[in-house]
Amino acid sequence: MSRHDTSIIPPELLLQAYRAGIFPMSDSRDDPDVYWVEPRMRAILPLDGFHLSHSLARTLRRGRFRVTCNEAFDAVIAACAAPRIDAEDSWISHRIAESYGELHRHGHAHSIEVWQEGPGGTEVLVGGLYGVGFDRVFCGESMFSRASDASKVALAWLVAALRRAGVELLDCQFTTPHLASLGAVEIPQARYLDLLRAAVAPQAGGVAAGGAGAGVGEAAGAGLPAGFAALLVDAAAAGLSSSPGNFIAQSLTHTS
Repeated sequence: MSRHDTSIIPPELLLQAYRAGIFPMSDSRDDPDVYWVEPRMRAILPLDGFHLSHSLARTLRRGRFRVTCNEAFDAVIAACAAPRIDAEDSWISHRIAESYGELHRHGHAHSIEVWQEGPGGTEVLVGGLYGVGFDRVFCGESMFSRASDASKVALAWLVAALRRAGVELLDCQFTTPHLASLGAVEIPQARYLDLLRAAVAPQAGGVAAGGAGAGVGEAAGAGLPAGFAALLVDAAAAGLSSSPGNFIAQSLTHTS
């Protein structure tokens, strides 16, 4: 079966899986099949435990990059799935990429993009990440970097935006040395499910962002895009609209 005649994973099924603590993967880029994963150990990044190194803080303050949200979702997922030196074939199959593209159009898959000025003054996409957001949860799927510190900058902005939005759980799925250096920790799946249930439960005095039972047409109102936009407003109010990276560094330094 080719990727051209394989249907996408329905957005409703994808969200149902994430709410149950599982997610899809494939064996290769051209694999038409998916399998559902529930790790015994789960990586999360506590939002109050992000490790902002001195070098990353300097990078943010210097404004080497421009950072956006949901400006180039398809380009980010394509870059995450692209072949890498000394790496196995990507688990992000064409079917998975198309499925998350549809979920993005429904308002529940989001990207952070990192841009840098290239030849002739044109901007080039040099880093980014994407993931799934619902209620007070964000599940990071993959990230990529084509310039030093680009993926770290994307993650710093993600953490700051999720904090601003009141998100409680940042799921990283599997730990890597890169994520561990930034604060990710491993916990048993049972503990993860406890945290997940708490982050989708209605809050006292109201309903969780997007609603605990919100469908795919009801994008989380207080998720990543809203948090990202609020950060830009905060930066402008602090007189740092021309240097929002400096504002991000300050906010992470004060709360890390």
